[in-house]
Amino acid sequence: MQTIKRIGVLNSKKALTSKNTCKACGLGMGGQLGGMTNEQGEFPAVCNKSVQAQSTDIQSPIPDAIFDYSLSDFRQLSPHELEHLGRLGNPIYKKKDEDNFQVIDWEEALDKIAKRFKASEPEKSFFYSSGRSSNEAGFVLQLFARMYGTNNVNNCSYYCHQATSVGLETTIGTGTATVELADLDGCDLFFVIGANPASNHPRFIYKLKACRERGGKVVIINPAKEPGLVKFAVPKSPKSLLKGGSDIASHYLQPKVGKDVTLFKGIAKAIIEKNKHNQNFINQYTSSFNEFKEDTQRLDWSVIENEIGLSRQQIEQVAELYANSKNTVFAWGMGMTHHQHGVENVEYIANLALLRGMIGRPNAGLLPLRGHSNVQGIGTMGVKPVLAKDVFESMQAELGVKMVSTQQSPGLDTLACLEVADNDSIDVALIMGGNLLQATPNTSWVKQAMDKIDFKCFLTTTLNQGHIHGCDNSEILILPVTARDEEPQSTTQESMFNYVRMSEGGITRIENARSEVSILTSLANRIMGKAQFDFTKFESHTDIRKAIAEIIPGLKKLKSIDVAKQEFHISNRLMHTPKFNTVDGKARFITHKTRITSKDVQYPMQLMSVRSEGQFNSIIYEEKDSYRDIEQRWAVMMNPIDMAEQDIKQGDTATIKSKYGEMRDVTVYAFDLPRSNLMAYYPEANCLIGLERDKRSQTPAFKSVPVSVCR
Repeated sequence: MQTIKRIGVLNSKKALTSKNTCKACGLGMGGQLGGMTNEQGEFPAVCNKSVQAQSTDIQSPIPDAIFDYSLSDFRQLSPHELEHLGRLGNPIYKKKDEDNFQVIDWEEALDKIAKRFKASEPEKSFFYSSGRSSNEAGFVLQLFARMYGTNNVNNCSYYCHQATSVGLETTIGTGTATVELADLDGCDLFFVIGANPASNHPRFIYKLKACRERGGKVVIINPAKEPGLVKFAVPKSPKSLLKGGSDIASHYLQPKVGKDVTLFKGIAKAIIEKNKHNQNFINQYTSSFNEFKEDTQRLDWSVIENEIGLSRQQIEQVAELYANSKNTVFAWGMGMTHHQHGVENVEYIANLALLRGMIGRPNAGLLPLRGHSNVQGIGTMGVKPVLAKDVFESMQAELGVKMVSTQQSPGLDTLACLEVADNDSIDVALIMGGNLLQATPNTSWVKQAMDKIDFKCFLTTTLNQGHIHGCDNSEILILPVTARDEEPQSTTQESMFNYVRMSEGGITRIENARSEVSILTSLANRIMGKAQFDFTKFESHTDIRKAIAEIIPGLKKLKSIDVAKQEFHISNRLMHTPKFNTVDGKARFITHKTRITSKDVQYPMQLMSVRSEGQFNSIIYEEKDSYRDIEQRWAVMMNPIDMAEQDIKQGDTATIKSKYGEMRDVTVYAFDLPRSNLMAYYPEANCLIGLERDKRSQTPAFKSVPVSVCR
């Protein structure tokens, strides 16, 4: 209500009730059923994240006079202050070695970009998209890049759920959720693992509350005892508000940071020892179970207890719940993927589901909790280094174009592109949305790497830290784009339930902003000419969707969505029958050795970076973290016993060090965490995080960082 008061009731109503997809998390709402309505017709399906996401779009343009200030002046602003300067209203340009922006017109801006890309070798470029862009823009971006001559095509999933996509492909043959939203109403047990939906997916909490009210159980697995996962006041429920919140977690397990696979092995061990696994399902629909079973049987309970910091009794109690469940949904977030073994974490979640046959039927299955509202759609559109062979061939045949293949030019993932940039091998970059600089670990390193890219073009609605750092010795040009509900033509988005919505756009706020598709098509024609393919054709979003429908499997209904107004689930992704998209049609149990780790003497504590309530990805809407009752972001959360041993009191300051950097004079807050585990806010804590990553998904290890604490 405070946010609505600030941006105005009429502006808020217009934004929240229009037929546009929610701009916040991947849970999805809005579209053709109207704002604040989900695919089940539930109203109001709205949360604080929805309002926060709208709040920065409903701002006046930044006055041109602001750009008379130097980069040094801009750098004195916090991310929150920078975001709230206003909307970017005109293209702005910074010359190499200069310290300020200048406002320029569109023709000059597009000519500069085209000139720089024409002068570069394609293999010395990369293209990047956040998950808030449309399917239409994502499709055009990757086509543009591949015709230009590079497969360095990336999206933000490499920093979030790429480990999910890899882990699910190896086990069940598909990289997305196996359930739809309606399935959540029929389950009697949720596992919510490595996620804090109270802050990041608040409308998902309503489904957890409903499960509890119908007699079901909710098991939270998270090192931190998050207040919003214990009890949550659901805004759409007067009863919940009046009684001070509804009970969410029925059981709460707090393993040590990074010990999740060992915990999952313990749950599986308890299930198998009690003979509660579904042997008929395993025999008929899976492979490689015996190796998995033998590995869990060899693992001693004392090792499990010592490694994860939980008792056998706690684990067996949760295993008993699972053994007695009829329909279980496993949901997880980046607490699972942000590790050097993130893919293994996801594979073991799938193993647990397969153990009792909880995949391949209604009301049960796997649900990765996606962050950005269209991050899954951007991946579906092919904004990734490697296209499936059939999609690549279909795209060339359908459009009559020639694209660079991965055999000719293997594409690089997001972090690898920046590493190449640090070696002075990237000349130009086109970055559509997001905040790549603050999304990347090792803050001092990424500033250096981005500054070595001679020319960077950003497409954005508002300014962020990535636009004012990493550019001292390089050129940048920043273009103002329309927000989703301002698009001049309809666009589409895909939720984490594989559900495609259509957004009508049509609201006018920033007169000089242009749609991403308009910018991309114009640039493509300027850089490559029209001989092979005239991108003017794709100025029509309808024509883009017709092409997508013919090229990308499961999207036939996209062809007529703007006429039929019929939103839909992508074909062959939901799993309501036990048919798996693998070579032999069977799901596969994956087995990994148990990791026994020794404490680092120099850096004996494990830190995980987390987001706050007033935050969406790297966007800071509010400085205070209201759920954790923490007033500032330059803070660290610590186990009270660890604090007492170091003679640290609530509100004292300390220095957190890793081998990559340090956070000086951070305020210390007591928090319910396992011993030797810490939490600090992302992206502030990125200065402590190195470039270690999961080798299979290339996802950085944001959640398991060895650190030390000193006064």
